[in-house]
Amino acid sequence: MADVTASMVKELREATGLGMMECKRALEEAGGDMKAAADLLRIKSGARATKAAGRVAAEGVVGAWIAANGKVGALVEVNCETDFVSRNDDFRAFVGRLCQLVAEGDPADPAALSGIAVDGTTVEAMRQALVQRIGENIAVRRFVRFATGDKLAHYLHRHRIGVLVDYAGGDEQLGKDIAMHVAASRPLSVSRDQVPGDLLAKEREICAAQAAESGKPAHIVEKMVEGRIDKYLAEVTLLGQPFVKDPNTSVEKLLASKGAKVQRFALFVLGEGIEKKSSDFAQEVMAAANIR
Repeated sequence: MADVTASMVKELREATGLGMMECKRALEEAGGDMKAAADLLRIKSGARATKAAGRVAAEGVVGAWIAANGKVGALVEVNCETDFVSRNDDFRAFVGRLCQLVAEGDPADPAALSGIAVDGTTVEAMRQALVQRIGENIAVRRFVRFATGDKLAHYLHRHRIGVLVDYAGGDEQLGKDIAMHVAASRPLSVSRDQVPGDLLAKEREICAAQAAESGKPAHIVEKMVEGRIDKYLAEVTLLGQPFVKDPNTSVEKLLASKGAKVQRFALFVLGEGIEKKSSDFAQEVMAAANIR
């Protein structure tokens, strides 16, 4: 068996992007043959990527990109399995590239995004290569694209909460402030008429049941219900909420004072709605030891 040197391991690691010990073991198994070792790694990494596909990816990054003219932008959520990988430079670069591709290519959905050709390959091939290098499942979960005749602003909070805002009037700072407010206060919609009807009906049903408990006359109960609905709508709509930087004024009044208007916004909270699997840590360690 040929001796495996540190320089050989370094060369293979740089060529494949895989871990040092993985490269060392592949070289030992291949008898020092660099090409054979690379082939072994492709086989083993491919197998690992297949297994990774079945694991829950609830960590990751929310990224955003806006064109230089401020007219087109995108918000993208890409998931991985651990917070450690979410801080990986290659992973974040991948997310950043996807944001630009979504904004410029306007794909219909994640499946269409996967098929976009880029630099002689495809987004899906890029994703699979990243899975092989990192060893975790990576999933392009969702995205939104805005194209406007007005202006766009975005805000990212630790890449775990992302906001994209389409607005008219005001200045760049106002756009950033509104995006930050949405991230902090998480409104459901811009205005009252945009609140989903089924959600409003359910809230009205709850308010009516609460008011009925008071034992007051029907006309009083009706007024109580309407008052609570008004309060609810103020709490869940952007225009009705107190501005996060100045609670003494509402967002609606802030926008009016700047001659501005918010057309729409998108809000992504990382991993929202994904069911995370719980497991025994000791069992995970044992399973990993057995696999290796």
